[in-house]
Amino acid sequence: MRSSRPAVHPVEAPPPQGENADGAPLGVRMKDTQGGPGTPGGLGLRLVQVFFAAASLAAMASTNDFASVTAFCYLVAALILQCLWSLSLALVDIYALLVKRSLRNLRAACIFSIGDLITGTLTLGAACASAGITVLIGNDLEICAGNHCPSFMTATAMAFISWFALAPSCVLNFWSVASRL
Repeated sequence: MRSSRPAVHPVEAPPPQGENADGAPLGVRMKDTQGGPGTPGGLGLRLVQVFFAAASLAAMASTNDFASVTAFCYLVAALILQCLWSLSLALVDIYALLVKRSLRNLRAACIFSIGDLITGTLTLGAACASAGITVLIGNDLEICAGNHCPSFMTATAMAFISWFALAPSCVLNFWSVASRL
């Protein structure tokens, strides 16, 4: 005895017709997320990153004995990389704003995301290592009188603030990549 099998044939949905509440046709992508690449918010975040990374570098460069501690050398190297990365992306954001171009390209968003992840990881690691050494010098060994503890503390705090400004950029860039996949 043969039983019949139901046949399922896919039916295509008709394309959307009409407009949404803003007057834009349905099916059009949403606007760029503020804080993402190529937006005024993204440019602001990049400039804050550059400012605090440069302030941390200036505080560390004002001392003459930071090179004797490996964690402080690591902080300087990580902050130089962050300054260069954030400054270059700030210039890209300025260009995108001036010519009114959107940076919603998947390849560019992937590069921004990976670069932010690398610089963010390096900066956070260097800031944590420097904070540990600063606490060791100041609280445990109590030899702040002979060192430049206020400069070290300032540089470490500025590095953390720079990382806090980098974190939203990193998250928004990853979100931008994930929304395209």
